[in-house]
Amino acid sequence: ETITAEARGEEKYAKQTGGRGQYGHCVLIVEPMQVSESDSDDGEEVKHFEFVDEIKGGAIPREFIPAIEKGVREALDRGIVAGYPLLDIRVRLVDGSYHDVDSSEAAFKVAGSKAFKKAARAAKPVLLEPIMKVEAVTPEEFMGDVMGDVNSKRGQIQEMTDRGNAKVVNAFVPLAEMFGYATELRSMTQGRASYSMEFEKYEQVPKNVSDKVVQDRGGVVADEDED
Repeated sequence: ETITAEARGEEKYAKQTGGRGQYGHCVLIVEPMQVSESDSDDGEEVKHFEFVDEIKGGAIPREFIPAIEKGVREALDRGIVAGYPLLDIRVRLVDGSYHDVDSSEAAFKVAGSKAFKKAARAAKPVLLEPIMKVEAVTPEEFMGDVMGDVNSKRGQIQEMTDRGNAKVVNAFVPLAEMFGYATELRSMTQGRASYSMEFEKYEQVPKNVSDKVVQDRGGVVADEDED
């Protein structure tokens, strides 16, 4: 999952249970993080999340900032749309407040989680799916069938080239459409074609597919009580 817009979320978590209470208050802004900003060509792991502390003037004491980030990260892993982890998001902590006695790391962790969920839900969240780079090598007489099959799988053909007496079809195809492809390819080419694939990128799932995934997983993720 990811978000497609910038949005603000605020949570003032306050609880009194006899004795010492619980108080944590934070304001977050979430925004999409472009893949180009997080991508890496030097072998380092791609960064899909960034937490930026923009608190000024001690509105939230330094010792509570990691707890807010932890709450955000936990909410990130649980998802917003269908329970899948969220990717490519920048979260900016811009404001908040604390109580001299009642504030605690636990309270700020809950506040961070709830503020993030509010912001993410308002930021036009969408489902993502892994897109694979597929290379199919086939005799020329079967190329039309192979290309038609790729198109039927929501694939996007990138190029067609020659390799000896064979034709090579390069395409981007959603991973969800590739299960059983080896058997299908053998069947349509009398066992004379081969293919390879590797992960290329994540892309937004079409709405009709997204709606089915959400329905299959029991609807939109509920905001459970984290008290």
